Amino acid sequence: MKAFIVTTIVSFIIYLLLTTGSGTDILGLWSYIELIFGVLLSFIVGFIARTLFVKDSYRMLNPVRWFLFLGYIIGPFFLALAKANIDVAYRVITGKINPGIVKISPGLKTDLGITMLANSITLTPGTLSVDIDEDTNDLYVHWINVDKKALEHKPVECKYICGNFPKWVRRIAE
Repeated sequence: MKAFIVTTIVSFIIYLLLTTGSGTDILGLWSYIELIFGVLLSFIVGFIARTLFVKDSYRMLNPVRWFLFLGYIIGPFFLALAKANIDVAYRVITGKINPGIVKISPGLKTDLGITMLANSITLTPGTLSVDIDEDTNDLYVHWINVDKKALEHKPVECKYICGNFPKWVRRIAE
């Protein structure tokens, strides 16, 4: 029952955010019919997705984790994104590219943590998450410039590819 309620409320909040400004009745943002439709749609989504959205853990309902996530996106992720853009532009112009697929072992335990890290890696230019070993939670990453120094470690240390992303993801999702 908790999972249904949480999923329904989150669905309704997302619906409100996506339809903001389309009505004129309530605060000039939504119409009454939109709100009724949103409640009905949220109940349907809550019933269908209750076991998918919320499993046994309610840790992401903690507002502190959302502020940590926001800090992660604004701080370390944005800086890594900017540096990676400059690095990829340099490599494209100079042709100094040594692509390859490497295995990293971030030590994350939850599906949410692995997904967040894989998405952070994929969104950063020059890297692409290719596969996840579900038994060990290791990631296979296509890297635009495989560093010889990084290859000395099997699997490759995360700091070469994703810096301190795993530490932040561990704080947020685990």
